[in-house]
Amino acid sequence: MRILVVGGSGLIGAHVVDVLRERGHAATTVARTARPGVDHLADVESASVDELRPLLAGHDGVVYATRTDEQRPLPKPIYPQFRRDNVEPVVRLFTAARLEGLTRGVVMGSYYTHFDRLRPKWRLAERHTYIRCRVEQAREGRAAAGTGLPVAVLELPFVFGRAGDRLPNWAGPLDRWARSRTPLVAPTGGSAAASARSVAEVAVDALEQASGADIPVADENLTWDDMLGRITEAVGRRRRVARLPSGAAKAALRLGGAMQALGGKESGINLNHLADLLLAELFIEPTTGRSLDPAVRETFPAAPSAGAPVVGRDTRS
Repeated sequence: MRILVVGGSGLIGAHVVDVLRERGHAATTVARTARPGVDHLADVESASVDELRPLLAGHDGVVYATRTDEQRPLPKPIYPQFRRDNVEPVVRLFTAARLEGLTRGVVMGSYYTHFDRLRPKWRLAERHTYIRCRVEQAREGRAAAGTGLPVAVLELPFVFGRAGDRLPNWAGPLDRWARSRTPLVAPTGGSAAASARSVAEVAVDALEQASGADIPVADENLTWDDMLGRITEAVGRRRRVARLPSGAAKAALRLGGAMQALGGKESGINLNHLADLLLAELFIEPTTGRSLDPAVRETFPAAPSAGAPVVGRDTRS
């Protein structure tokens, strides 16, 4: 196969490129900024269908591996901006892919859409703009692709790993917290997690099979205290993680929501309802059976050597 990877220099996209080439496929990378390994510079978020078609020409499939920071506060109403970031680029991309005759595609989505289907009483798409847009992204992207271009949506949890200097967008604050003397506290609940390598392997499997399925991805399920404990162990400062009372977590998040509202802002994941997610067990049946520990150590190195990249954000490619 010949596959176009949009966001091919990012954390997940870079791993997808590696797996494609290891399996004998050809990969072409597109990103917004010039970096080693980027074949084409293009802002796919704003490109028109006509501008996208030359990039897609001659390819068998396409992977959409860019991301949006769901927690960044924006002035209300936030839905138009989140739709511009998450939905409209995917619709244009798969419209162009259909017109160019591509036969398979993958979108890197969110495991929140999995739980939106599984737990309708949680009203996730109604309460959280980011989740609403992820649901629309999958539905409208597939409609644009049509029946001849199946699109698999990988429903991703926390993703650990490294690609050069690219790390998960949430790694920086956790790294600083784990290395500090600030007390570590964690609420009840937990989350599924996966390595970027595992995500890439599942993505390439979906491309090879021309799958159009919703595919939740997980290596392990971790409680929050287990996750923090593994991170502190990885950085070489193993510490006790205390339990944060559920009432305190709810109160803090409600206060954060109130402060945002006073400023006329809101996040993609609504702070007023975030406690319901934070305190739940957002677990997925593991898809790989692989230990997450190597990816945790890769994300949170014990002692960075001179000249090593500083833990930061996986800015969108």
